[in-house]
This record gives sequence, C-alpha cells and structure tokens, in this order.
Amino acid sequence: MSKILDRIKAPTPKFFKVLRNIGLIMAGVGTVLLTAPVSLPAVVVTVGGYLVTAGGVATAVSQITNIADDAIGESKEGGNDGDGNSS
Repeated sequence: MSKILDRIKAPTPKFFKVLRNIGLIMAGVGTVLLTAPVSLPAVVVTVGGYLVTAGGVATAVSQITNIADDAIGESKEGGNDGDGNSS
C-alpha cells in the first residue's frame, strides 16, 4: 500500500497533468448534466454518466503515472526489466 501512496505523490509528467485536468473537467460536466434541476432527455443523462466515468478513469490513471516510469515499466534509475536482472 505504501508503494501506491509513494507513486501517487511522485512528480507527474506534463502530458499527464493536462490529461488529468481534462478528466476533471469531463467529470465535472458529467456531474452537472446528471444533477441538473431540469428534466433532460435520456440521451443527455446517459452521456453525463459516461463523462463522469471516463473523466474519473482518466484522472486516476494520470495521477498514478509518474516521471520515473518509461514506456516499458523500467525505472530511470536502473529498475528491473522483469528478467530478474537489474539494469
């Protein structure tokens, strides 16, 4: 559990910061559509639910991505490539 918390606290790359912010906006717009005080068509309410879900997932994935990771999951400081040998 502490590895997950450390990963969340690690610095986030710029692209994923932008993606996180877009996810938060999507979730916010979806929430507004779902909680609107007026009656909206079913399609709009359905789209609102999808926006909340997609925004939440994008935000969570973006927050957990950190600078120390590269494309194949190795750490820049050496890491382990999965074969038992440190690089």
